[in-house]
Amino acid sequence: MLKAEGKSVTGRGRAAARFARRATLRRSLRLLGSFRHEQTDPAHFYGGIAADSAEMIADFYADVSGRALNGAVILDVGGGPGYFADEFAGAGARYIPVEPDPSELHAAGLSIPGAVRGSGMALPFRDGAVDICFSSNVAEHVPDPWLMADEMVRVTRPGGLIVLSYTVWLGPFGGHETGPWHYLGGEYAARRYRRKHGREPKNRFGESMFAVRAVDGVRWATRTSADVRTLFPRYHPRWAWWLVRIPLVRELLVSNLVIVATKRA
Repeated sequence: MLKAEGKSVTGRGRAAARFARRATLRRSLRLLGSFRHEQTDPAHFYGGIAADSAEMIADFYADVSGRALNGAVILDVGGGPGYFADEFAGAGARYIPVEPDPSELHAAGLSIPGAVRGSGMALPFRDGAVDICFSSNVAEHVPDPWLMADEMVRVTRPGGLIVLSYTVWLGPFGGHETGPWHYLGGEYAARRYRRKHGREPKNRFGESMFAVRAVDGVRWATRTSADVRTLFPRYHPRWAWWLVRIPLVRELLVSNLVIVATKRA
């Protein structure tokens, strides 16, 4: 059980049952090993993350709704260049990415029908427009990630699924390409990267990357109007999910926090 600001958030076993069976050590090692390709071979890295994300979303959607992804409308907040599109389309879902930066939409040379340019903090969709609202590794790039989380709840239909996954600042990947020097401060890490590589990092602290903590997600989970089903560390095997319950430890070891919720009717 997680408790913050007077409200408890309890992970529900049934809501995580399918995905928990896949959350093995082998999966964890495969995903963590792919991080070395993020800058040199993004298609390899994001392709693997996309496949895992589609399976994760399908598992949670089946557990909370009893349905497969076939026919579901999925909004991917911060969908970027569209590496996730084929995976969700292959499952029969209608995939809609929303991205504020047009250069990111076309970064990989992919064309995604129905892609929308817009801010995650003011999603250009009506209330209850989608079956599933998903965001992967985007919250740490948003000045107000919890406004974005509230927007994700707003645009999801009653009974629909919300999955927010983000990189924890004090985890080993918190500084992205500037790590592990981010432990000495985001600005220092950015300056060091510039001195070493002769260019600014893609993820510039204070501009396109921000320090988002695990406890921030826990606190949002206690105040949101959505029904939070579970919180867990994305890249850990099931037997290590207890780390989310321990303050300070979760900041250092969780690496990526996933919040799974359904919208109340």
